[in-house]
Amino acid sequence: MTKKVSKKSAPRSAHRQFSALVTEGAERAPGRGMLRAVGFSDADLYKKSQVGIASTWSMVTPCNMHIDRLAREAEAGVNAAGGKAVVFGTITVSDGISMGTEGMKYSLVSREVIADSIETVVACEGMDGVVAIGGCDKNMPGCLIAMARLNRPAVFVYGGTILPGKHAGKNVDIVSIFEAVGAHARREIGDQGLRQIECAAIPGPGSCGGMYTANTMASAIEALGMSLPNSSAQSAVSPDKDRDSRNAGAAVVNLIKRGIRPRDIMTRDAFLNAITLVTALGGSTNAVLHLLAMASAAEVTLSLDDFTKIGGHVPVLADLKPSGKYVMAELVKIGGTTPLMKMLLDEHLLNGDCLTVTGKTLAENLRTTKHYPKGQDIIRPFENPVKKDGHLVILYGNLAKEGAVAKISGKEGMRFEGEALVFESEEAALKAILDGRVRKGHVIVIRYEGPKGGPGMREMLSPTSAVMGKGLGKDVALITDGRFSGGSHGFVVGHITPEAYNGGLLALIRNGDTIVIDATKRRLDLRVAPAELARRRKAWRQPKPRYTRGVLGRYMRVVGPASQGALTDVP
Repeated sequence: MTKKVSKKSAPRSAHRQFSALVTEGAERAPGRGMLRAVGFSDADLYKKSQVGIASTWSMVTPCNMHIDRLAREAEAGVNAAGGKAVVFGTITVSDGISMGTEGMKYSLVSREVIADSIETVVACEGMDGVVAIGGCDKNMPGCLIAMARLNRPAVFVYGGTILPGKHAGKNVDIVSIFEAVGAHARREIGDQGLRQIECAAIPGPGSCGGMYTANTMASAIEALGMSLPNSSAQSAVSPDKDRDSRNAGAAVVNLIKRGIRPRDIMTRDAFLNAITLVTALGGSTNAVLHLLAMASAAEVTLSLDDFTKIGGHVPVLADLKPSGKYVMAELVKIGGTTPLMKMLLDEHLLNGDCLTVTGKTLAENLRTTKHYPKGQDIIRPFENPVKKDGHLVILYGNLAKEGAVAKISGKEGMRFEGEALVFESEEAALKAILDGRVRKGHVIVIRYEGPKGGPGMREMLSPTSAVMGKGLGKDVALITDGRFSGGSHGFVVGHITPEAYNGGLLALIRNGDTIVIDATKRRLDLRVAPAELARRRKAWRQPKPRYTRGVLGRYMRVVGPASQGALTDVP
């Protein structure tokens, strides 16, 4: 029997606050006709909450090649819980493939495209909630930025970590290939050795295996409360990840019924929890950039100095790559991230009162969490940390008046003073490293790679990995207004603000200048006389924009500084 269409719209129910606008009333008949064609029934149109399933599936990268399957699991979870799921797609790009090329300039830009596209579809189509599934680095903050802007009930699902490859009896991953390039350049391995590592390192679906940016951001989002417990610590191809996706679908329907929205969860205390877990895990410097951007989207006050404050009392406990021994899949085997969060909670380093997407508090979620098994050394005890304080060190000084971000594991030392060797691009620096022009005592300076100068703030994994592969990890430093991959390690400083393109002091460095990086004093300074700097300043001219049209041209015109998250959506 066909349902009669009322001439007057009925009052909207709380669980259909947005979908009723596109399905109810005589005037919405054309829209209902469109929805019937894609499989909607009368019950879907009039009774059920509509939930968007934002899928970042793509065959562009192994990080996302399985996400279509997870999207269907989330769809099934929504439908079984009484909602109506609608799967739609957004983009992904592959940092690992584009790294070191001009294409990498689009990487950070993709974060904004993902956020904009999810916001556009969910808002346009009147969806009452959203499940977003991300795999590669920029997917995750992009999804969370959209969720914060929309402020409709939402759950994030991490696509999961890749299983490690095996070469010569050791675990290998994408960073192993990058570092093998450096080893090949110094003739430590030959063409065949390089090919063997290349063929072994990436055995199937999932995000890069160390505590690189993808695993870092997934962990941060779980601590933030926006994904289900242990969503950040599951293998991409596993029954656990399928269940996580289905459960996320049910969870978002529960959030809609209870009226719990992202900004109820994404509070300042929750962001501080996220920084705490990232610190304990020894996570990527990109977490600084992305958490600042996510907080801004949620209209939460967060600054670089919050990372310093938390780093002062939270130790690094995880012995994970790139600086440590283990990969994420090995952490998964011993229980994942929730036992570590329980350890941090028991030490009063996490705020357990923060609400999460389960509808419960963080403390309630962790109440029955078991300890790590005895004898494991992936997660250290507090009395024997990897590093007694945080590894994400925010530096200031005449080279970084608005801040810079260093990743100091402690293995590379706490201070470096050296002679500048200046490059105007990542490609030029990489060639010099591989050619042997970079030597002990150099501070490699890569400039005009910032948000505006690049544009796009490329990651410097190729040069940092080449430095390690050449055996110079403890002998040279690298500073840039660009970013670093989560796989980068060594004495590296990025996110230098003001960037060179905007006239930051970075633009005035010359070969042979003395640069001092002091992680103890949290300083980054250029040792050049003020009078000489004034002469250089007078002669300096801002370079012409590298792009004036298209995505990169538009991005360059609107993007803000790295110290504020490299935002394009600034009030």
